[in-house]
Amino acid sequence: MSSSTLYRRVLLVGASTMAVFAATPAFAQAQPTPSQPDIAAPPASNPEERTAQAINQTTATSPGDASTGDIVVTARRRAESLKDVPIAVTAITGAQLDKQGAIDITDVAQSAPNVTLEVSRGTNSTLTAFIRGVGQQDPVAGFEQGVGIYLDDVYLNRPQGAVLDIYDVDRIEVLRGPQGTLYGRNTIGGAVKYVTRRLANRPTISARLDAGTHDMVNGVVSGSLPIADWFRIGGAVARLTRDGYGRNLTTGYSNYDKDVTAARVSAEFGTSDDLMFRINADHTRDDSSTRGGHRLIPGQRSGAPVLADVFDSQGGLVSPKQKVVSKGVDLHGQWTFAEGLTFKSITAWRKDNSATPIDFDALAAVDVDVPAFYRNRQFSQELQLQVNKGPLQGVLGGYYLNAKAFTAFDVRLFTTVAGLAALTQGNVETKAWALFGDFTYNFTPQFALSAGLRYTNDKRHSTIFRQNYLGGGSPLFSGAGVPFGAPTSNFDGRRKDDAFTPRVSLSFKPNADNTFYASYAQGFKGGGFDPRGLSTQAPDTNNNGVRDYSEQYNFLTFKPEKVRTEEVGYKASLFDRRIYTAVALFNADYKDVQIPGSAGTVVNGLPTFVGITTNAAKARIRGVEWEGDARLFGNAGGSRMNFGWSLGYLDAKYQRYTTLLTYAYVNGVLTRVAPYQADVSDFRKIQNTPKWTASGTLNYTTPFVGGELNLNSTLSYRSKSQQFELATPGLDQKGYSLLDANAVLNLGPWTLGLHGRNLTNKKYVVAGYNFLNQNPFTGQFIRSGSAVGSVATPGIQPTLGTEGVLTGYYGNPRQLWASIGLKF
Repeated sequence: MSSSTLYRRVLLVGASTMAVFAATPAFAQAQPTPSQPDIAAPPASNPEERTAQAINQTTATSPGDASTGDIVVTARRRAESLKDVPIAVTAITGAQLDKQGAIDITDVAQSAPNVTLEVSRGTNSTLTAFIRGVGQQDPVAGFEQGVGIYLDDVYLNRPQGAVLDIYDVDRIEVLRGPQGTLYGRNTIGGAVKYVTRRLANRPTISARLDAGTHDMVNGVVSGSLPIADWFRIGGAVARLTRDGYGRNLTTGYSNYDKDVTAARVSAEFGTSDDLMFRINADHTRDDSSTRGGHRLIPGQRSGAPVLADVFDSQGGLVSPKQKVVSKGVDLHGQWTFAEGLTFKSITAWRKDNSATPIDFDALAAVDVDVPAFYRNRQFSQELQLQVNKGPLQGVLGGYYLNAKAFTAFDVRLFTTVAGLAALTQGNVETKAWALFGDFTYNFTPQFALSAGLRYTNDKRHSTIFRQNYLGGGSPLFSGAGVPFGAPTSNFDGRRKDDAFTPRVSLSFKPNADNTFYASYAQGFKGGGFDPRGLSTQAPDTNNNGVRDYSEQYNFLTFKPEKVRTEEVGYKASLFDRRIYTAVALFNADYKDVQIPGSAGTVVNGLPTFVGITTNAAKARIRGVEWEGDARLFGNAGGSRMNFGWSLGYLDAKYQRYTTLLTYAYVNGVLTRVAPYQADVSDFRKIQNTPKWTASGTLNYTTPFVGGELNLNSTLSYRSKSQQFELATPGLDQKGYSLLDANAVLNLGPWTLGLHGRNLTNKKYVVAGYNFLNQNPFTGQFIRSGSAVGSVATPGIQPTLGTEGVLTGYYGNPRQLWASIGLKF
């Protein structure tokens, strides 16, 4: 019997066991009287966001009476309480985020099991996201995330500008597992939904000021104003600044500083939720300095030592000036044209431009210096028909996306020939459309069946251009270099992928406070073309001496990847609603995993790099998630203490990982050999995926000097994980814990707070670059003088450049700040 078959049987046995166990007195709640129906009535067909906000605000202001399970989410595109949704979801309200001093969307990962959200390398604004071992950390055009990021139900097609700062937020939902039916392409790992606050029906204004270490000064002002019964306007402005955690010792600039200005304006039209339109416009400008990496090895040519402070850098590249601008407009419309039938439209346009100088070697010399531009734009249209007819609830819809992504970058190398640069330009145009439906039928007050299906049609058009320059950088980046030789890539390719992604779940509710479910879901992420590939390096598979178009196409393209997941879960509010708990067990089969990669090489006698992206892998990912919240003592109006927790375990393993090797063990000695294909799954791990994630939060609230004092502290833990599939000494992070604490005093309209993050000042790696020669089995670096040494200088062998690139980027150090807020 295979391990996957065994695990599926365990899931089925687990579901049956939980169903029986729920009926025992230890877990069952007292049955309600006839005047108290077993199951809450289905939510009305009003706009779900307004319903969710109203209930969440009530929940947030009455933590002594309400259970976490009462938080209303829209994971299935309709308003439902958290404990009733047959999906693994973590939901955090805006009030909770304020009390915890959350800074940006990456903070959510601390309290969500099996979730990784990190700032990606050189900027403050590009996001790396992984959920349950599925994700993607390469931000260049041609690669897309496996985790969908949504801003007010608008899908963000690219990771640039996706590190959303926490301001004017109603709640954040993290949906784990494939969401291919309702959320579509590229949500094979899950989805993160950032939901902003709706406008109030009365004049409101709020302001917050933060000041703290590293010269942090944050200011946020938001408000709303009803102009007439049918018209409301509002918005928010944020100015977020701090000095760097370190310095760039070459340029003198701050390193890891923050300089962000953001604004959002909204207008709502309509006298009731039966007919309502909302338009939002947002604009964010990030003028922070580029984040310089920290070298983990001495310079292999210059002998430059490793710096003592991990937040210091020595990179000399300053052009183009770092700047990230993202903006968008979206229009939401909703019309209840008949009882239980609501039509909804979401129209959105978004654009972002990034200019960033990335100094890979983090030294003053021009050696693997990479100036880069990223430009993205997208238009999307979604139409929904929401149905709420007695025992039947659901949605039918259609979706369209037209997106363009452009990446251009130089790779500048130190050579004896006055400098060498390789300019790479990649354009990717995506046109995708989908039809979907998802419905739930309540056969009885206890049993419900949900079924959904989505068809996705995904078209890609990519152009890839690569040209070498001598004597400096390319003219695109104001360099003085002149073209050298013919282009090494000049490719134009198209591909079309389509897929059906179903979801089925069966729910059992023995009473209003307990939900059991079993589900099956599939997810799909489209294929594409590697924008860093060299078409001239395509293998001559027919041995005719020419690399024809079909050979180039097959070399540069990669297929879609797919996930199918079986899951069983249990959610409940127990012991007179004093405890909310949610448990999920899942098994996922991950096929045709896209493995982006780039490596240093020599082409026609010149050092360069080549991108090679393949569907080299098949993986099995299974695990357990447990989260909840318990009221230890107290009630609303008095002192009370809660304990919240999350625990995630992942058993993630590649079952196949095929790659091209040029090394083998011959008589026990690592030896360079002719290239050959090999399955190295035993020597690869899924990146950015710790086996264990855990957190615990103590939350104490008590009356104090005529107001309310909240004290909370969170300890989170992540076990060891790798930055890349092959182990990389120095970049791979050992297990670590982070400790946060907050004290917030509410005095009527005033709020005073003290906040501390990473109080133990833990240093931990969140991203990095590596261009060193490695043992393809163990990951250990190959040094000159060994049996396979090939360079004259002693030390580790660089594969690109002469200094050697092993550069790390680190999570935020200890931060302390005070806040003052006013609402009226």
